[in-house]
Amino acid sequence: MYTLSYASIICALLTFLCILNQIHRQRSCRYPVFIDYPFIGMLLPLIQNMWRIHDFITERLIQLHKTAEFKGPWFTNMNFLMTSDPINVHHIMSKSFDNYVKGPEFCEIFEPFGDGIFTSDSDKWKYHRSLLHSVFKQREFEILQEKILHTKLETSLLPMLDHVEKQGSVLDLQDVFSRLTFDNICSITIGCDPKCLSIDFPYVVCEKAFDQIEEGIFYRHVTPKFIWKLQKFLGISHEKKMTKACKEFDQFIYASIESKKEELRKGSKNIELVDLLTHFMRKDNGSQHIIHDDKFLRDSAFNLIAAGRDTITSGLTWFFYLVSTHPLVETKILEEIKENFKTINIEKKLSGNDLKKLVYLHGAICETLRLFPPVPFERKQVVKGDILPSGHIIDPNTMVLFSLYLMGRFEDIWGKDCLEFKPERWISERGKIVHQPSYKFSIFNAGPRTCLGKDFSFIQLKMIATSILCNYRVHVVQGHIPTPSHSIILHSKNGLKVRITKRQN
Repeated sequence: MYTLSYASIICALLTFLCILNQIHRQRSCRYPVFIDYPFIGMLLPLIQNMWRIHDFITERLIQLHKTAEFKGPWFTNMNFLMTSDPINVHHIMSKSFDNYVKGPEFCEIFEPFGDGIFTSDSDKWKYHRSLLHSVFKQREFEILQEKILHTKLETSLLPMLDHVEKQGSVLDLQDVFSRLTFDNICSITIGCDPKCLSIDFPYVVCEKAFDQIEEGIFYRHVTPKFIWKLQKFLGISHEKKMTKACKEFDQFIYASIESKKEELRKGSKNIELVDLLTHFMRKDNGSQHIIHDDKFLRDSAFNLIAAGRDTITSGLTWFFYLVSTHPLVETKILEEIKENFKTINIEKKLSGNDLKKLVYLHGAICETLRLFPPVPFERKQVVKGDILPSGHIIDPNTMVLFSLYLMGRFEDIWGKDCLEFKPERWISERGKIVHQPSYKFSIFNAGPRTCLGKDFSFIQLKMIATSILCNYRVHVVQGHIPTPSHSIILHSKNGLKVRITKRQN
């Protein structure tokens, strides 16, 4: 009897505490995005709509005027404020920049990035940025990037496409772009071409390891911290795979570092056109003769490879999907090329200055990035409590999530035709490029963290796009509809299946 009474008291006490906790959560959640259920919080609607998560959140935030609060399962600390209001984004990214940081939790989730530019804050971030800026502004580095990409297009991409066209086989264009950009960014960053892109589509360990790392990072985003921490400690599940992938990719980077050290000891043959890793290792790199250790070099290389690979892959994938399904846009791009270069059989290597003439192509790329931003969301942690311009109150240490995917699809930001693929919205009546404010079009970030590689990203996209469009017609396989993946990069979860034919001019 006593045992039963004690059990009843304990159950009653636990029930009472649960009710109190639920009342507290409901009172503290001032702007709920969903119903906050006991124990599971607001997780159920997300799980039910995971297959269309970006569009689902877009629809919900439109109803809530672009800002709302998410509460995760009890005791998981998966709580954050979601906003896609441009005035809030401008406030967070620019006006109150110092109060919104990556924070320690971000660094834990993105652990493979180490102490690189994308995970660091304050003085460490400023040093990374100034070092990269000193290299990126050099004309010699621009020449190197263009030279590497031209070579890759001529020796790998076009021969591979020729082979596939003759075979008449179906091609996953997203996989092609992933291999191309990985080879390209590795050549630029560490001076090593992994040769992922070739006719036989080889399995390259370092590339597959990088893919596995990205999957692991996304898993950490959607899994309670104590669970993935436990999995890491026990060496199981996704954490086991990511640990193995990190070791494999680190072997690749550290081997490149050792190779570069040996080259520098022997003396470089070309003192001008050198990769980023060599720039960082030289004592005359302009950074007050600071000697960077291997960990710094590894973290810098990893961050740059991450920045220059999947973002370009994503942009190209969605660009060719949209252009191939909008023949009028494709025709206008080809007409612009012919108008500027007298033919679409371009034999000379187009430079960055040549590509600036292609205004309509630029508009088509911007429109692609608006509808399908490579990085679909950004997250920040507020240091001190704040009130957003929209009037929403943020408590100290709150995680803030804003969706670039949502921002590109709001009618009151882009107009009633916001869901249309319309390159013309980026072109003025005088035929010039329309530059949108970064807090409205935040694809390349905004404020002090604006992407340093923005200009070359456009050059890469245009070079690859013109190389393919001038030589081939891309036909999306009938019935194939690419859908956005739920990951840290907006890939198509089922690739981009196409057939290609030679363009008859």
